[in-house]
Amino acid sequence: MKRYLFICLTGLFSGFAHSQIFKKDTTDLTFTGTRINPYNQEYDTTGKVKVSGYIDTYYSYYTDTLGAGGYAKFPTSSPKNNQFGINILQISAKYESSRMRGIATLFYGDIPLSAWSQNLNLIQEANVGFRIYKKLWLDAGYFRTHIGLESIQPRENVTTSIATTTYFEPYFLSGAKLTWQQSAKWTYQVNVFNGFSTFIETNKNKAIGFSIAYSGNKWTHTLSSIVCDEYPSNVSQNHFRHYTNYIGIFKTKHVILGLEGNFGYQQNSRLNNPNQTAYIFSGIAAFKYRFTHFIAAYARAELFSDPDEILTGPIENENHNLTGLDILGGTIGFEYKPIPNAFFRIESRVLKTKASERIFYYNNHSNNIRWEGIASIGLWF
Repeated sequence: MKRYLFICLTGLFSGFAHSQIFKKDTTDLTFTGTRINPYNQEYDTTGKVKVSGYIDTYYSYYTDTLGAGGYAKFPTSSPKNNQFGINILQISAKYESSRMRGIATLFYGDIPLSAWSQNLNLIQEANVGFRIYKKLWLDAGYFRTHIGLESIQPRENVTTSIATTTYFEPYFLSGAKLTWQQSAKWTYQVNVFNGFSTFIETNKNKAIGFSIAYSGNKWTHTLSSIVCDEYPSNVSQNHFRHYTNYIGIFKTKHVILGLEGNFGYQQNSRLNNPNQTAYIFSGIAAFKYRFTHFIAAYARAELFSDPDEILTGPIENENHNLTGLDILGGTIGFEYKPIPNAFFRIESRVLKTKASERIFYYNNHSNNIRWEGIASIGLWF
């Protein structure tokens, strides 16, 4: 009898161990931070409050002098040079029931101080919503952006550094969203916001947009668009802006692939002819390969072209001439996860602009190349 029991237990354990080698990782947050319907999960319908926390620390080094506020140019994640710092220290409270939902997240660190709203840089998001009918929801308040592949939280991205295109896309939005989940595969949303990337209204115009998402077994596709006019109300000439974003995400047990493409234009915005329309395009390709649940390697390529400074604002070269921004970048890195809800990453990144856009400065010399090195540790609970 004992021998029979031992054989059964041994077989059961072996089967369990084999199934654990690459079971579905429910704690994986990669590319989940910018979903158009972040509440699309199974929730307890009795109404519960969940409190969570996240801390992300780093050391970084740049071959570039610091910009405004003592941060590197295009600052977001790990923005201080040759220093240890805290990217994010945050706490969230989330309420969920069958009819109501809401979330409030407060955060502090170099990410909100360098790249977030100057008026409300302690608030990452604060919104509440209710179910109108079946799977039709209306949410309003302050939101993290749904536009783009990468989110403000490094744990939700393949890399710790943030791509240039992500930096110039909307980070934070204030407004309302009407979301309809037609099925497990299709989700639709229309939205209205105070502006392109702002909590506080800057003029009388509103930003209006829509999103469509399709979720298959391995691929997820999202198309988002937003139209707005960000110029002050007292400017007589229209500066209508249309920005379209596509995201494609592919996931298997070993592979994560994220693709992003953007195209936009703005009326009356050319640097050399203010009466003509200016254009912008950008893209990201990010790849991670998991050797085991604990070890992974990753890479990212990025492209950003805004020659007429629609999103960047004024950028000057060494001769103090407006140059626009055309930039290419590449990142490689290594990730170790001692537990599912923590990581250690070390990565290297290079950014290169056009030869005429010498916007980086190192050892008292201008350059069109910047090298970066980042090591970071993150933990959430």
